[in-house]
Amino acid sequence: MTELVYVLNGSNLNMLGKREPHLYGTTTLAQIQQQVEALAVRLELQCEFRQTNSEATMVDWLQEAFERDAAVIINPAGFSFASVPVFDAVKLIERPLIELHITNIHKRDETYRHSLISRAATGVICGLGANGYLVALQAMAMALGKSPSFA
Repeated sequence: MTELVYVLNGSNLNMLGKREPHLYGTTTLAQIQQQVEALAVRLELQCEFRQTNSEATMVDWLQEAFERDAAVIINPAGFSFASVPVFDAVKLIERPLIELHITNIHKRDETYRHSLISRAATGVICGLGANGYLVALQAMAMALGKSPSFA
């Protein structure tokens, strides 16, 4: 059975590759999407990869994931630290939910250290750069009972 996984990306991630490359690297979100979708096929996962700058849209997508009984990988970006509506929507998810950050939020200044989303996440991956998405997808496959290939 193919499991459905939403890979949701929050505010300003559409600017990856341009925005603060010293923090976020030069890989674009489109490049990350290509890599994630290719790995999802190998892992026999159905992937919905999306990005929004709108808090309301993120809430709608999380509710949609809940209604579709999907697992979620979320890089909530700025929604991590102050968005109670996104946090409440994340709590709806009954399948595994992995929170992902490109940077190590624990090494950053106080504004970026305390994610609300972490309180509801199955697991948190941070500080691995764009490769964190692939690690998160591998971890999700394992959480869903699939045996991923690490080759």
